Amino acid sequence: MKKNMLLKSLLIVSISLFSIAVSAQSLSDVLNNKETPIYYFGIDFTKAVLIGDDKANGKDIIERQLAGINELMVNEPKKYDIAGAFRKSEINSDLSFVAKRNEKINESKFISSSSEDYNHLTEADITSLIKGFNVGNKTGTGLLFVVDAMSKPKKAVSVWVTLFDTKSKKILLTERVEGAVGMGFSFRNYWATGFKKVIDQIASKKYKEWSTK
Repeated sequence: MKKNMLLKSLLIVSISLFSIAVSAQSLSDVLNNKETPIYYFGIDFTKAVLIGDDKANGKDIIERQLAGINELMVNEPKKYDIAGAFRKSEINSDLSFVAKRNEKINESKFISSSSEDYNHLTEADITSLIKGFNVGNKTGTGLLFVVDAMSKPKKAVSVWVTLFDTKSKKILLTERVEGAVGMGFSFRNYWATGFKKVIDQIASKKYKEWSTK
């Protein structure tokens, strides 16, 4: 009787360990296996600063424009081809979590006149943000763009491209990538160009670098 109970206990432990091993994804698993899904959570602006834009309407940007940029990324997937950049046939998305977070941005901290703020975040800041990021019941590998800064003088946006395990919040990859901006007839379109350039860099260069790590 005791022997049978011991065998059952060992079997349960073995199954549990096997499940953990199977569910744990490495960066190589995620990037090199086209069937491994990635879940896109959008662009998090909660640590971002907008530099050198004297005419910026901070209230309108936080209440309306940031959501507009996020929606553009998923509403025009051919132009902002996140799935293609990561060599996936499709990537599911949910912007509700970043929407709630971005709405709470402090306007006084968002607007900056200091060029030093362009590169103010560290990997430790990203780790802390991800630990506190709500993913609901989503499981697997999450993709989040964490904005460091948007600089009018530099005409560029800096973004921490971050892949993480949604359950453990372990970061598989986080790297700062810059995207140049060009012409745009609105705040949304102007800065969306920078995010497109970040996605294009992933597609043309970064994916290959990351997939061989």
